[in-house]
Amino acid sequence: MKLGIRAHDLPKMPLEDLVKNLSQRNLNAVQLALNKSFDFTTAPGFLSPGLAHHIGTAFREANIQIAVLGCYVNIIHPDRKERRQALAQFKEHLRYARDFGCSIVGTETGNIHAEIAYTDENFSEAPFLDMLESVRELVAEAEKCGVIVGIEPGVNHPLHTPKKVTRMLEMVNSNNLQIIFDPVNFLTSDNYLQQQSILQEAISSWGDRVAVVHAKDFRVEDGNLMFVPLGKGWLNYELVFEQLISRKPHINIIMDEINKDDIEDSIQYLTGIKNNTNAPQQ
Repeated sequence: MKLGIRAHDLPKMPLEDLVKNLSQRNLNAVQLALNKSFDFTTAPGFLSPGLAHHIGTAFREANIQIAVLGCYVNIIHPDRKERRQALAQFKEHLRYARDFGCSIVGTETGNIHAEIAYTDENFSEAPFLDMLESVRELVAEAEKCGVIVGIEPGVNHPLHTPKKVTRMLEMVNSNNLQIIFDPVNFLTSDNYLQQQSILQEAISSWGDRVAVVHAKDFRVEDGNLMFVPLGKGWLNYELVFEQLISRKPHINIIMDEINKDDIEDSIQYLTGIKNNTNAPQQ
């Protein structure tokens, strides 16, 4: 088990300060989205092997793994020109991922509306097929580069249930496609009481394809699902550790949507669960 955070859950800061900050917090992994952590514009043509190596070296020297290179773009953007731009940006991250010392580039599956955060229209067949077309294109590029497309499912995207994930994995038959699994992402204020069956279905169906785990916690208040600090909510992490993490020694666990002041307590919480389950000692 290797614990990290999304770098952009900290304020933007220079590379050297970010690496030092993470190291002082005893974190040994990070999900790095360049345009969210630094004052970079990551439009196609910006990245180079030199820049990627410079950033990757800073993390390697601090013994921090760039577990995921985040490139969260809308791969089903309704504007075809914008969609092509998003796919081109993701492909460039794939091409230079190895220079960062990273093998996974991650994204969610997007929204059929550019400016709306949530819509039930994402759950119909057409967005799923559009998503599939984009994922196939990205995976073909990843195969050329010898790296991995990490897809993060979520309830507000076309890939919103464990069954939809299974269908995608069956229809894109490539080991260069893996899953970034955030258990909370499948839960809503309507289905959270069924979390055990939902999580068990996900883990039993495609747990072997989970490359990275995102960790956050939730409660439901006034009919709304709210994120809360790890260990302060209702997510059954004992189940996740016993049925998934125990089978994947040294898997990267990226704490997600975390306040910088909660990082130390969250590390202790996850370490405590690991020590109380049958996860192998590492």
